[in-house]
Amino acid sequence: MSDFQPVERIEGPADAGLLIVCDHASNALPPEYGSLGLPSEAFQRHIAYDIGAAGVARRLAGLLNAPAVLSCFSRLLIDPNRGADDPTLVMRISDGALIPGNARIDAAEIEKRREKYWRPYRAAAVAEVERMMTSGKVPSVISIHSFTPVWKGAARPWHVALLWDSDPRLAKPLIAGLAGAGDLVVGDNEPYDGALNGDTMWELGTSRGLPHALFEIRQDLIADDQGQQDWAERIARELQPVLSDPAVHRVEMHPTRT
Repeated sequence: MSDFQPVERIEGPADAGLLIVCDHASNALPPEYGSLGLPSEAFQRHIAYDIGAAGVARRLAGLLNAPAVLSCFSRLLIDPNRGADDPTLVMRISDGALIPGNARIDAAEIEKRREKYWRPYRAAAVAEVERMMTSGKVPSVISIHSFTPVWKGAARPWHVALLWDSDPRLAKPLIAGLAGAGDLVVGDNEPYDGALNGDTMWELGTSRGLPHALFEIRQDLIADDQGQQDWAERIARELQPVLSDPAVHRVEMHPTRT
C-alpha cells in the first residue's frame, strides 16, 4: 500500500482573507506509476510541473500568514487544474513528448486517477474555502503558476501575467500595481486566457462569486530560492493594499466568459 499523499496543506487562520493554491506544484509520481515510461530529464521540464511555483506559493503563505493548498503529483499523471471532463485531463503528448504510460489509457484508468489524486486535491481546496467562509470574512483566492521563457521558438516578453475571467477585483489592481513599478512587462490574460470552465479558479472563485486571480511567473525568474523569495515578497507587497479594500471581501457573481 502506497503512502503517497496527493495534497500538501499549509495551515493558516480562517479569517486570513486569502487562500493560496498551487495546481502544478510537484513533479512527483506515485510509486505504482514508475516514470510513465519517460526519461528522468522529462521531470525537470515544464511538462511535469510549474518550475518554481511551489516555492513562491509556500513563501507567500508564510509572508501573509495565509493557508495554502498544493498538489503533490505531476501534471503528467493527471492535471489538477483541468475540469473533471476536460479532454486534456490526462495528456498523451505534451510539448512534443510522447508519454508512454498515458498513450493507451482507458476510461477506467482515468477515473482511477481522478478519484485517487485529482478529487482529493480539489476537495482539499474546496474544504479550505468553505472553512474560511465560516469566519465571516470572504476570502480571495490566488493561484500560483509559471510559464516557459520560450514557446515554439519564440521568446515570451512578459515577466509576469495575471489570468482572470470576468471578476476584475483582484486582477486589475494587481496588473496596475505590478506594471506601475516600471521594471516589468505584465501580461493581462497572456500568454494564456484565464477563462477556462471547470479549472481550479472557476471552481473556487467564479462559481462561488469569490475574488480570484491566477499568477503566471516566467520560470527563469523563479528557478532558484532567491528568485522565489523575491517574487513572493513582490506579490505580497502588491496584494496587501488590494486585500485591504472591503469591496474585495464580499461575494459577487460575475458572468463568465467561458
